Amino acid sequence: MAIIKKYKSIIQSIENPLPDVFVVTIKSLEKPFKYLPGQFLHLALDSYDPSSAWPESRCFSIQSNGNEEIIKLTFSVKGKFTKRMSEELKNGKEVWLKLPYGELFTKEHDKNNCVFIAGGTGITPFFSLFTSDQFTDYINPILYFGLKNKSYNIYNDELEKSLSKNNNFIIKLLHQDKDGIIDIQKILNDYNIDKTFFISGPPVMIKNFKNYLLGNGVSSDRIKTDDWE
Repeated sequence: MAIIKKYKSIIQSIENPLPDVFVVTIKSLEKPFKYLPGQFLHLALDSYDPSSAWPESRCFSIQSNGNEEIIKLTFSVKGKFTKRMSEELKNGKEVWLKLPYGELFTKEHDKNNCVFIAGGTGITPFFSLFTSDQFTDYINPILYFGLKNKSYNIYNDELEKSLSKNNNFIIKLLHQDKDGIIDIQKILNDYNIDKTFFISGPPVMIKNFKNYLLGNGVSSDRIKTDDWE
């Protein structure tokens, strides 16, 4: 079981590439971050006093991989806490992180012909695997990545790095304005039920896709979801 640690940290950069979408890089002010692909963290905007309770925080998937000095996050403004983040996070602001949590990729699973399905910013936890050396262990992986339109693809650097890590990686970009929404029925028709399916995106998407796969013969141990929310 992972040892949860608290990190006093600083915002190294923050960008706003799309309406209500922010990309943040964070550096530890003390010990180096320790985490594995597919894990997530708690971020607190207020100072943490070890003699008191942990302040209000929110969970975020880690986009970077464990070999990087910084942690990268992408978040959408949805609710009071992320609204506050969009207003308060500036270069040089101190924040507190608590990590690591989760085991999306650490539980034993078949690494042959894995199917990754992501919607919007749900792609971010996948990049923690795709850009790591561990991704070379996956045989013929494929990604279905749904976006509103072409302008919402702010991940070209990560996608290119992912391809450099695994030459057999297939990426299928699906733009909603042109291709429609991700069709889970078509995906399952293209792959048989003995594949491992990873799903990350809006909670409704995760729920509906998981239920569809379960209802069509895919065993629960072959469905991995990033649904800690």
